Amino acid sequence: MSENERRRRREGIIFLVGFGLCIPAANWFIGNVGTVCPPDSPCLIPVAPGVMAPSGVVMIGLAFVLRDLVQRRVGVRWAAVAVALGAGLSAFFAPPALVLASGMAFLFSETADLAVYTPLQRRRLLLAVFASSVVGLVVDSILFLYLAFGSLEFLPGQVIGKAGMVVLTLPFIVLLRRRDERLGLTAA
Repeated sequence: MSENERRRRREGIIFLVGFGLCIPAANWFIGNVGTVCPPDSPCLIPVAPGVMAPSGVVMIGLAFVLRDLVQRRVGVRWAAVAVALGAGLSAFFAPPALVLASGMAFLFSETADLAVYTPLQRRRLLLAVFASSVVGLVVDSILFLYLAFGSLEFLPGQVIGKAGMVVLTLPFIVLLRRRDERLGLTAA
């Protein structure tokens, strides 16, 4: 195994662990972190002027990007395994009232992310990460809110909050792609 292959695998494992940690963190945030934590409701954070969202959005936005990086480093099979394990983790760590919503939203949104990212990533990495994340976060937001709360009241905040996290990661994606080109690293 070449040094580049070892580096790719090592980074893939780091991204996979980060992806896995986002899941329980998002569920913990929903119940414990926010500027407002109303009884029997998720804790909320401001994501734009006058727009609030359940606080787990920051971790879920990051999870979409990390899933893409898992695929880039160790391949689509590992990414698919990560999605399946992530859905299980999401259901396991979710509060009892949110198990179905969390697990289903995660499974469908990350699968949508994978479907969009895969054909784009070799030619246009930045576009692939952004487009797949946007598709995934919209699917995730709609499914989670509808299944968990029977309402899409927080949809704008969910989309803005998750998209904000995706946008914050894009400079890292640009740096990673440039470093990969310099070192001759290819996608898995």
